[in-house]
Amino acid sequence: MRNAKLRSAPVALLTMLALACAEEEVEVAEIARPVVVRPVEVFDLEERIEATGELRAKDHATIASEVPGRITELLVEEGQRVEEGERLLAIDPEKRNLELLDAQARVTEARASVAEAKRELERVQKLHDQDIASAQALDRSRTELALARSREEAAAARVGVSRRALQDAEVRAPFAGSVAARTVSRGEYVQVGQPLLDVVALDPIEVEFTVAERDSALVREGLEVSVRVAPYPDERFLGRVTVISPTIDTRTRTLRVKAQIANADARLRPGLFARADLGLARREGVLMIPEEAVMLRAAGELVYVVTDDDRVKKVSVETGTRRDRRVEIRSGLAAGQDVVIRGQATLADGTLVSRRTLDGKRESSELNVASEGSDFAADADREGSAVQ
Repeated sequence: MRNAKLRSAPVALLTMLALACAEEEVEVAEIARPVVVRPVEVFDLEERIEATGELRAKDHATIASEVPGRITELLVEEGQRVEEGERLLAIDPEKRNLELLDAQARVTEARASVAEAKRELERVQKLHDQDIASAQALDRSRTELALARSREEAAAARVGVSRRALQDAEVRAPFAGSVAARTVSRGEYVQVGQPLLDVVALDPIEVEFTVAERDSALVREGLEVSVRVAPYPDERFLGRVTVISPTIDTRTRTLRVKAQIANADARLRPGLFARADLGLARREGVLMIPEEAVMLRAAGELVYVVTDDDRVKKVSVETGTRRDRRVEIRSGLAAGQDVVIRGQATLADGTLVSRRTLDGKRESSELNVASEGSDFAADADREGSAVQ
């Protein structure tokens, strides 16, 4: 019996050693994470900024009444073209002319009073010099002359007010444009400040749009802008940047820009939605990768690069222009390097990876790029199959 136990001891020992080795092998086994990889590509990039905005009238004025009265003449209709200084309507100018004549008559009367006060002062002065008139009488004469001169100045001021009212009674166009709206009719009585007409200038017309903060340094006055609008989808209207806001909008992180477009035929109308395209420059040999490869972290932007031994390395990058779902890499990468575009959420430096297509299949040497329309699946089942 004792010999049998001694013979079984080595067998048990070998079994325990085998199990321990197996456990060690299980512990050191490494699962390759499935990822989709794309190379850093080189493009000739045409630097452009695309933005959306709205067409606006360069000048738009709501003309209000500056005098009360009844509209006696209405010389324009909505949509009519008008020139700068052209008469648009009249608010009882005959009444204003009568008020002017009355004010001028009061000036004549005031001047006569001044002349009379002067003669009276001269008479009292002589009497005072002969010790006939008192100093009090002399002071009264001087005061009367001062009052007469004040009344003359007031009358002259009323003439100026009446003359201005006569001018305001004839409403004229402040600039060349078109009548966008008319809110009154002939014979209507209007008060001071009541809106009468809206006049807009359509040539040139402005397009207002915003550009992202990162592109704000690329915009400059005089830059050519190509604009498209829905009513003329096959046409491009060219203009030039004329206004650049001095500040960035802190809510949207965008820069407001205006450009002027010639509109002699008035086909472009204020309020139209517009797509603006700014051509900036052409650059050759630009490194670009898919946008989804770039991750934003507290330390900045980074990507995962796949090394020759199928492990990943975290690399910080500086990005630039974005175009067609690709982003420019200004520093950090070299042409031909493979970067992870899917599956990078669970990666860390040195992680072993398995290259997959977008539909989750293992990449072969003959097929490195899968259909771009497929969905990438990185579930637990595929992670398990990656080590088989």
